[in-house]
Amino acid sequence: MQHPNSDKRRIYLDNAATSWPKPEAVYRAVDDYQRFLGAPAGRSGYAEAIAVSHEVEATRARVARLVGLDEPRHLIFTANGTDSLNLAIHGLLRRGDHVVTTAIEHNSVLRPLEHLAREGRITVTRVACDGQGFVDPDEVRRALRAGTRLVAISHASNVTGAIQPIAEIGRVAREADALLLCDAAQSLGHMPLDVRELGIDLLAAAGHKGLLGPLGTGVLAIGPRAVGQLDSIRQGGTGTESQMTSQPSEPPAMFESGNLNVPGILGLGAGVAFLEERGLDTLEIEGRLLTARLLDAFRSVAGLRILGPPDAQPRVPLVSIVLDGYDPQEVALSLDAAHRIQVRAGLHCAPAMHASLGTAESGGTVRFSLGPFTTIADIDAAAEAVAEMAATASFDS
Repeated sequence: MQHPNSDKRRIYLDNAATSWPKPEAVYRAVDDYQRFLGAPAGRSGYAEAIAVSHEVEATRARVARLVGLDEPRHLIFTANGTDSLNLAIHGLLRRGDHVVTTAIEHNSVLRPLEHLAREGRITVTRVACDGQGFVDPDEVRRALRAGTRLVAISHASNVTGAIQPIAEIGRVAREADALLLCDAAQSLGHMPLDVRELGIDLLAAAGHKGLLGPLGTGVLAIGPRAVGQLDSIRQGGTGTESQMTSQPSEPPAMFESGNLNVPGILGLGAGVAFLEERGLDTLEIEGRLLTARLLDAFRSVAGLRILGPPDAQPRVPLVSIVLDGYDPQEVALSLDAAHRIQVRAGLHCAPAMHASLGTAESGGTVRFSLGPFTTIADIDAAAEAVAEMAATASFDS
């Protein structure tokens, strides 16, 4: 399908939904698998199958190293970030458990918890956030009680970009003997992240966002305190212990029934290798500089409200705005139609976050999310296009 403005350069600022473009090595890894390997992982003994299994395990070790997980076997491949969160939530929680979560969460956390609560299996306390989207660790502490099994929180909001004080919240959880589940969908790949330093027991993330892998990939890192506490939620063939009718009891096979998405995983491995080569510290600095440039430009636009932290320092490279006189969807459609600038508008699958910000009833926000291939020219073009829309709204009024 050809874009009506295909003669214009595509300016992609929707990396919080999925990253694009990918590093060239990602495309090559997927294509090479499809053309030359074409074998399942852990299922056969011929040369290509052995090579595939080796590459899958190399990717497992690479991602484990990236997040500070000591044991690669406890890094589980999943279908996406939602799948990872469902494995953590449904695999861990038992009848009578209490969960503390927050208003900033994505529906991938809110809906599994709501499902279990409606069945009467668990109880849930949702902690509020402040006007910038930050959660106070003391509020988390006050929400804990006897029987609290899990604290579930996003590392960074997919609406405001606010990076949460996860290390402090991790200490609060450990003091109560509760596990900490961290949704790192918007932070992993954009900044250094070590589960040991932050006190994260379960880390869930998509593979296709900051990690730069293909769609259909996700990971769940199981830390030492959580090992042995998760049940499998999907059973079937694993290529191991095939003589048994019961599910294997050791990770990763315990949680990886069915054929893995091998082309996706090998692409994910190439994406993570790119991050290692560029350096997460470097990528974090570059992302903050570009975010600061976008924030500075938006501040000069009359009738524009910026959600989240006022500065780039405590946020991932993501900026949400509301523009007076426009519905968020209208802004996004106009940017694409007139300028080929691609962003996301709406509630971003985070209804409680928008309710907290007061943007739910007006249709949410317009989100600009950056990636490692975003340029200064992209930022300036987006800011100029939004300023033109604001000026038009002001003139019409």
